[in-house]
Amino acid sequence: MKLKKYSLSFLMAGLMVVTAACGGNENTAGGDSDTNSSNNNDSSSEELSGTVIIDGSGTVYPLMSRIAEEYMVEEQEGVSVEVSRGGTSAGMSRFVAGETDLSNASREIREEELAELEENGIETQEFKVALDGLTIVIHPDNDWASDMTEEEIKTMFVTGNYADDDNVMWSDIRSDWPHEPVNFYGPNENHGTHEFFVEEIIEEQDLVDTINLQQEYSTLVNLISEDEHGIGFFGYGYYANNTDDLQAVAIDFGDGPVAPSLETIAEDGDYAPFTRPVFTNLSYNSAREKAEVKDFAEYVFTVTNQFAEETGFAPLPEDELEGYINDIQAIN
Repeated sequence: MKLKKYSLSFLMAGLMVVTAACGGNENTAGGDSDTNSSNNNDSSSEELSGTVIIDGSGTVYPLMSRIAEEYMVEEQEGVSVEVSRGGTSAGMSRFVAGETDLSNASREIREEELAELEENGIETQEFKVALDGLTIVIHPDNDWASDMTEEEIKTMFVTGNYADDDNVMWSDIRSDWPHEPVNFYGPNENHGTHEFFVEEIIEEQDLVDTINLQQEYSTLVNLISEDEHGIGFFGYGYYANNTDDLQAVAIDFGDGPVAPSLETIAEDGDYAPFTRPVFTNLSYNSAREKAEVKDFAEYVFTVTNQFAEETGFAPLPEDELEGYINDIQAIN
């Protein structure tokens, strides 16, 4: 996926606060802002204090909260990094209003969001932080749908394809599967994963009316783990951390079933059709005004690959991350 770059002329459900006790091609938008010249110096060797406020994607949350924890314990004990997970769209609403310093997202920033940022005089840049694989999950005792075709997934989640009332049976998908209802699950409209699924996977069609949409990913994990006839979708990390309770569906994209894994998730790999980059958006206004924001942003791209695998993401090329670090260091 190639990121777009914009000129200046065009452009809360869960909360975690970790305390000190316990680091190319980008989207940009902007306007004028006051700067604090004392914050333009390299802060990597300084002892900093203050607060960094982050909201947005629940998918990116495990990675960003892990980075935040490491930063506060190992780098800057005087800085508090607050990481919320209200969802991509909810987080962007706060970001465009100037309420947060970074906004995590599991989809690209929208043109209307860029326009709002410009209107509000906020300059921003979008950075990839890792690669995620959209994962279709079922109950571990489901012994019939462990692999499905890409077309079967797309068709079953779209309203009206099998029944006018969307009460779909597993036998509707394949005749030798059980004549039992399919119970659909997914994240709600606040989440970029919901938008990615609707826009990229089912290509702007409507989801089945019977789908159970939830704000919290932990709720989705619990619901599917208790429902032998359930099927849902979310980022790979939530599956990887719950493999005893969930089964990932291997998807046949045309050359045989491919299971999501850190080896197959790649923009040009076997799981490419369901692979997506995930992002964080940095307020340049905040980075100029608050030394701790600039320092933390640089730190993110120094260590993101270090923590990507343990939180269920595939890493980015190191040269891409180095370019991001250079971009952040150049902010003044």
